[in-house]
Amino acid sequence: MNSFLTTLKSRNSLLYYFGWFCLLGTIVCTILTLITHTEVLGINAFIKPGKFFVSIAIFTWTMGWFTGLLPQRNKVRIYSWVVINAMLIELLIITAQAALGKLSHFNISSFADARLFDVMGAAITILTIWTAYIGYLFFRHKPEQIDVAYLWGIRLGILLFVIFAFEGFVMAAKLRHTIGAPDGGPGLPVMNWSTRYGDLRVAHFFGMHALQLLPLFAYYVARRSSHVILLAAFYFLFITFLLMQALAGKPLLASLTN
Repeated sequence: MNSFLTTLKSRNSLLYYFGWFCLLGTIVCTILTLITHTEVLGINAFIKPGKFFVSIAIFTWTMGWFTGLLPQRNKVRIYSWVVINAMLIELLIITAQAALGKLSHFNISSFADARLFDVMGAAITILTIWTAYIGYLFFRHKPEQIDVAYLWGIRLGILLFVIFAFEGFVMAAKLRHTIGAPDGGPGLPVMNWSTRYGDLRVAHFFGMHALQLLPLFAYYVARRSSHVILLAAFYFLFITFLLMQALAGKPLLASLTN
């Protein structure tokens, strides 16, 4: 772990330190869930920002690790500041709304709430476009210090991340993530995905974490680029199935709950 952190810091110090900030935010939110009783949609209000802090920490360190392989240092620095600013906007709004006992996503109940939701959407859109550009740089450039299979893991991981990050617009258009009922109600432990209806967050989650899965598979398991490409194709089909299942109003564990 120390070796990973040392290498990460040398590759991208901006995202290294921002990742630590996010982990600190996770700890603070965890403490707040224990000492506060404010709820949003039937669960403690600080559970959601806590999950976002840890998820963004993982994303930040992942992209810090990858971008350190690129020779375009000026563009990497710009991207790093885009990540930091976009994610700070996201985290500040989510946490502030939680403290007020309000929804952050899909909340258009007042002019101010709607504008905050718009700002979050704009920030994430800019970040996702920039992440797609970083993916393009990996398709254009082959870092000398990594093998081809690992490079394809990074390329396809970023590609699937971008595709299913934009799936968030489906939820934004519907102003909810549950299909077949209002948001809220019984959910799976920790993730809180609906156990009775379709939940668009499932495909969103699995798709975006291709960013970690495919490079890890490529680095530790795959021996050829074709193995990585094949897994990416099957994984894309799997996530597409999860999306179609949710749009049909069926929960993740539909076969077990029917």
